[in-house]
Amino acid sequence: MSAPFISIGLINPKSPSNVGAVMRAAGCYQVDEVRYTGSRYDRAARFHTDTQNISLNIPLKGLTDLLNDLPSGTKVVCVELVEGATALPSFVHPENALYVFGPEDGSLDQALVDRADAVVYVPTVGCMNLAASVNVLLYDRLAKSARAQGSDALIRSSRDTNNSVRVKSPAQQ
Repeated sequence: MSAPFISIGLINPKSPSNVGAVMRAAGCYQVDEVRYTGSRYDRAARFHTDTQNISLNIPLKGLTDLLNDLPSGTKVVCVELVEGATALPSFVHPENALYVFGPEDGSLDQALVDRADAVVYVPTVGCMNLAASVNVLLYDRLAKSARAQGSDALIRSSRDTNNSVRVKSPAQQ
């Protein structure tokens, strides 16, 4: 059985800081690649915002069409605050997915939403920024997976060298 394929697609991202934060989330949640369209990020990419240098391990690809050359069986999931979308808490994530997010100052095109296998939204009061939305979606995917269910191994692989805090066992309390 092959590992799941997880990709993030960003439509014409405006802010290099948001793309940097998306790359950090990609590293935290084991995303295979981040794709983006448009020219705004390319103009701002000289500002190094990938503070963990995740792009050394996870490709950040500028493309004209996010849906080109996806691995077979990849489901397209648009993430948009739109009527008729599925609320993220009740969404069942596909094994292989491209999660597509719109620009910080706009929405996804109707044609892209029409081509999607699913459309989900993050229930909020108001609109979150791009990087926050990516983090919440990827957290939801991990939290619903078997890998996250009570796993100290996940904690050990995630924490940094400055974290040595432990929970007292019931006998020590």
